[in-house]
Parts: sequence; C-alpha cells; structure tokens
Amino acid sequence: MTAKQKPSQQQLSEQARASHAWDVIQKVPAKEQKKYGTLARKLPSLIQTNGLGQTLAFLRAKGGKDDHDAHNVLYSHLSEWVVAQVSGSGDLLEWVIEQNSGQYRRATTEAIAYALWLRRFAEAKGWGEAGGET
Repeated sequence: MTAKQKPSQQQLSEQARASHAWDVIQKVPAKEQKKYGTLARKLPSLIQTNGLGQTLAFLRAKGGKDDHDAHNVLYSHLSEWVVAQVSGSGDLLEWVIEQNSGQYRRATTEAIAYALWLRRFAEAKGWGEAGGET
C-alpha cells in the first residue's frame, strides 16, 4: 500500500477485530487456555452449523456459574465484541432472541468474522487440540 492509499473499511474492520481478539485472548486464565483453545477452534463452525443463538445458549449452559470457565470466557469475548458492533449494549443472547432476521444475520456474520480471529490466535498460542473435548 502506498502512502496515498487509505485502508478500506473492510481492512479497518479486520484490524479492529484482530486487535480486540488479541487483547482479550491475553486475559484467558492459564488453567482454561487448553479448553478455551479447543472451543475457539470449533466456534466458527458451531455458529455456522447451529446458529448464533444456539451457540450462545450452549456456551452459557456449559459454563455454569464459574465466570472463569472457558465456556463463559469465550461467551464473554464474543458477546462483548458483537454487542459493541450491532447493538451497543446489553446481553448478546437476549438481544439475538428479540431481533428480526436481518439483524440476526448481521450479528451472525460479525460473530463468525470475530470468531475466526479468536480461533487463529488460540491456534497460534498452541491452545487446544483438533480433537479435544468441549
């Protein structure tokens, strides 16, 4: 890119996703990193196969009451980013349930794009295994 070219909106969006994903992944508790990595590797396909709402419900259900459980940490990371992009505030699962199909698709597209960065960074750190447990 030359000095006269400005980055496209898509490039800026990808950079913002990457930066946020890198920041949050640094804060994953050490004892949850392997499990988080396994979940992060599966997250984009979970969203695509099951839908955003069902994936969020799965993460919340599996996380239980422990805020530091990998399921809850991943839910928090995904929710924080997607809410900031599509609604501004509130709980993502509650927001998704109340939206029309257009807004739901927009949130799903953003969630998958962000989940790909979480997956890339978890893989780069060597967390989780391709056949690990959820």
